[in-house]
Amino acid sequence: MQILQVDEGERSQLLEAPTPAPGPRQVLLRILGVATCPQWDLHLRHNEPMFLGHKFQYPYVPGQPGHEATGVIEAMGEEVADLALGDRVSAWRDPGHRNPGCYAQFALLDAINVIRVPADLSLEATASVELAMCVAATFLMLKEMNVICGRRFGVNGLGPAGLIAAQIARAEGAATVVGFDLSPDRRAYARQSVGLDAAFDPRSTSEITAPSRSRPDSLETGIDCVGARASVEWLMDHVRDTVALFGVQREAYSFEPRHYSPALRLCGYPGHSRVAAEYAVSLIVRGALDLTPLITHRLPLSRYEEGIGLLERQEALKVLFLPWE
Repeated sequence: MQILQVDEGERSQLLEAPTPAPGPRQVLLRILGVATCPQWDLHLRHNEPMFLGHKFQYPYVPGQPGHEATGVIEAMGEEVADLALGDRVSAWRDPGHRNPGCYAQFALLDAINVIRVPADLSLEATASVELAMCVAATFLMLKEMNVICGRRFGVNGLGPAGLIAAQIARAEGAATVVGFDLSPDRRAYARQSVGLDAAFDPRSTSEITAPSRSRPDSLETGIDCVGARASVEWLMDHVRDTVALFGVQREAYSFEPRHYSPALRLCGYPGHSRVAAEYAVSLIVRGALDLTPLITHRLPLSRYEEGIGLLERQEALKVLFLPWE
């Protein structure tokens, strides 16, 4: 089989490797499509740590950082329950980067880390279930807090996670869903693809587009899908009640006295879960969550470097790589 290996200096190569055999509680997935994860792919390209204390080692583990994959179960090991050969599944949990990843024609995954998806949906509609699970975990927390339905809801950052967040907010009954992004192209695309009520540049000083949190018509709940200090603090200044922090934090945020009264709640990420994956897939099945707008380009896996270049220039949101082309 063919499997991608990322090397230092923006280089990659396709390696020939034996097709692995599944062990107990594992499945062999024939990868039909695998989507980029801009965070991992771009940080890996430039050898920039993902988190504090993190360090990349090159050449990188073959198949990594591919983990948003959909495909067909080709073989199963012993002790696998509730799955069958030929099932269409998606990976819902990234098992880590010590083992070979899904930028390959075949990948070994723990059976617990895959979930059935409808076989009649496109690859674009199911490849990014893992990201949908991540965002869905935050929304399950917000649902439990009863801070979505009927509220004015803001989404900061209209990349792939933001497009998912906007749709789930709508599915859960938000009265208004407003997006914010620095890029005019992303704002326009989000309005066209997922039906935001409005999308604005957060650098605007207009109180009409983004009332400050002291006003009665300000946003009531928001989610930050960026992670930058300026992004989070801007959202804290414009949301009156609850801010969910989804973007990966790499620097300190300041909670100022102006955020204390009336009280502002900040919610960290609750963690991955199978429950969140099932919730995300249920939204996909009933048509409340469409992942196809996340994928803006299709390329053979052999054109990996070209695809990551599209991400870097913000000419693509996500690229779907096809290992068999």
